[in-house]
Amino acid sequence: SEGSKGDFIFRDFDGDFDYISIMFEMKNENDTTATKHKNEDFLKKLDEDRRKKGCEYAVLVSLLEPDNETYNTGIIDVSHKYEKMYVIRPQFFIPIITLLVQAAKKSLEYKRQLAIAQSKEVDVTNFESKLNEFRNLFGNNVKNAHDRFRDAITAIDKSIADLQKVKDNLLKSDDHLRLANDKVEGLTIRKLTHKNPTMKAKFDEAREITEEMD
Repeated sequence: SEGSKGDFIFRDFDGDFDYISIMFEMKNENDTTATKHKNEDFLKKLDEDRRKKGCEYAVLVSLLEPDNETYNTGIIDVSHKYEKMYVIRPQFFIPIITLLVQAAKKSLEYKRQLAIAQSKEVDVTNFESKLNEFRNLFGNNVKNAHDRFRDAITAIDKSIADLQKVKDNLLKSDDHLRLANDKVEGLTIRKLTHKNPTMKAKFDEAREITEEMD
């Protein structure tokens, strides 16, 4: 338990598991001014303190309003105004601790299961995170491979186009050579001397010399 300025916190543990925590605040007539206070005057502040300290329950142990039969009958549940809050007389101090501890122990197993489920949820979240990371990396690798494949295909297409141009040029050259060869094979003395008297005379002279030598 922890104490400060007339209030204290009751905590109980199961191992390292904090399964119950109750903030108590004590009020009596000596704590008030000449003006009489009501129990409700302190509930809001008690609720704020409970939340700040991270306690599950809040209990106002009060001697205020001594003639109020509602508070004199036992443990008063005011959770309809403030969550998990009770108002009691001092004689119910031990009974309310006992009741809340017993109730907490009954729900302890459920809290354990919840903690396990939350832990598994974290594990699932981590798994999903790693899976998404893997998917992203795999997707990037696939994209990079696809880009390289596309670039390679483009390069191959360009090479094929270049080779086709070379092929076309070679075929054209072959046609030119064939035409040139045909022209050479069709070349005769008659064609060479056609409309050229000088060359015709020279060839005739060369022919006569050849015949004389024979």
